[in-house]
Amino acid sequence: MDKRIMGRLGREVSVVGLGTWQLGADWGEVEEKDALAVLDAAAEEGVTFFDTADVYGDGRSERLIGRWRKDNPGAGVFVATKMGRRAEQLPENYTAANFRAWSDRSRANLGVDTLDLVQLHCPPSAVIESDAVFDALDALVESGSIAAYGVSVETCEQALKAIARPGTASVQIIFNAFRLKPLDEVLPAAAAAGVGVIARVPLASGLLSGRYRHDTAFAADDHRTYNRHGEAFDQGETFSGVDYDTGVEAAAEFSALAAPGATAAQTALRWIVQQPGVTTVIPGARSTEQAVSNARSASVPALPDQTLTAIRDLYERRIRAQVHQRW
Repeated sequence: MDKRIMGRLGREVSVVGLGTWQLGADWGEVEEKDALAVLDAAAEEGVTFFDTADVYGDGRSERLIGRWRKDNPGAGVFVATKMGRRAEQLPENYTAANFRAWSDRSRANLGVDTLDLVQLHCPPSAVIESDAVFDALDALVESGSIAAYGVSVETCEQALKAIARPGTASVQIIFNAFRLKPLDEVLPAAAAAGVGVIARVPLASGLLSGRYRHDTAFAADDHRTYNRHGEAFDQGETFSGVDYDTGVEAAAEFSALAAPGATAAQTALRWIVQQPGVTTVIPGARSTEQAVSNARSASVPALPDQTLTAIRDLYERRIRAQVHQRW
């Protein structure tokens, strides 16, 4: 597994990481033994970056990772978590006292004294514009509670504002073959500033696997059922904001571009890894098979120019009008 330096942190992480939202909630039930097996499988394939959040299953994802880390003390896995969604999304709730409480809870869940990386969890834009917020984050670093901080964002505008902050180690943003806007300014700006880029929702909530059909049904507790129009949180987190039926048709076309010997999902992940400025991509997995397949996308040969051009053309024809100006 290739590794890259996580921005200003100077620490290596695998180019393919593991997103663990699925192990907490909102993707249907995953039993504890199966969740731990996913972590095992990813690590065995060379994954050294796990991404979680304090609200995934109300801390379940963090606690599972903490248990796994305790059982695998020499694994050397870098764990990034997030905070900010335990309170109503109002700028006045992003206070130093709340930051201390939230980070203390995550430290207890993960079983560590110092968190590797804490990201603000898609906060309102006013939070990213607040000097007091970043002063409080700097204080957490100085206290030793966290080693570094970053910002998970919904829009490219938010990403650019976060990158401009001198203490920001990373930005996490939705970036995939159905969400190309970060290519315009965010990736170049991050590279120039030495800020790591964590690409999330890399398969557009599974659309880019090419497995879904117009009549595919998802569980009632799966956000792909209850958040298609942004009913619970930002619509862009579900199918990357693309209308489901449009996405199914576009995904079928994408599948035809799969690299020789690779699945559509592996091709989608390889495309992201190939983009200059990306540090790591964090596909989720609900099974060991998915975890292994995702990790092995790192060994797929670089996609040729012909494929890259075809992916851009697909985006321009079918997707751009729905998402490009919104996020």
